[in-house]
Amino acid sequence: MPGSRPIPLPCRLEEQTKRLQKDMKKSTDADLAMSKSAVKISLDLLSNPLCEQDQDFLNMVTALDTAMKRMDAFNQEKVNQIQKTVIEPLKKFGSVFPSLNMAVKRREQALQDYRRLQAKVEKYEEKEKTGPVLAKLHQAREELRPVRDDFEAKNKQLLDEMPRFYNSRLDYFQPSFESLIRAQVVYYSEMHKIFGDLTQQLDQPGCPDEQRERENEARLSELRALSIVADD
Repeated sequence: MPGSRPIPLPCRLEEQTKRLQKDMKKSTDADLAMSKSAVKISLDLLSNPLCEQDQDFLNMVTALDTAMKRMDAFNQEKVNQIQKTVIEPLKKFGSVFPSLNMAVKRREQALQDYRRLQAKVEKYEEKEKTGPVLAKLHQAREELRPVRDDFEAKNKQLLDEMPRFYNSRLDYFQPSFESLIRAQVVYYSEMHKIFGDLTQQLDQPGCPDEQRERENEARLSELRALSIVADD
């Protein structure tokens, strides 16, 4: 019977492509939300009354606000590049699958028709060769011929083109993933510069993080000792 050589179904590749596209979209959305939230925090701090009362604090928050806005701008550039070079190509690649799946279904339907008529021919071939049987056998063979040709054409097309389709995905996606890596490298290189500059502006000589932590704990202890926050 025909169809002994299996046609690989694209289901797994289709699922992986959809999942990757969805995850990339979630990742870029999260990146944008993160940088927008950081900018919002710095703006909220700038509107805090402490900035009006303490010039040093105002200078620190202003430096933070500048850094967050720079981060947000570079983040937007990164997301735009990923959208154009990764997400959009994934979307276009995914648009191929409906027609590919339809071609596989048409081949399977042609196979079923071929098997049905082949079984009909074999049934008459097994019977005693009387005049009526020979006439029906001839008619069954005539019905089988175009169906067999149709199946063989569809089968050959898929056997020839499906491996080419699968193999082409490597050449198709490699530039996209290279672009993704480069976009991340550029972004985090810029973030290193931005936060390096911010660190230099905020660092207080002779005041390490451990000392700041001790000072904050001491102030918090004083606040806790106030009667208005004492436990009942």
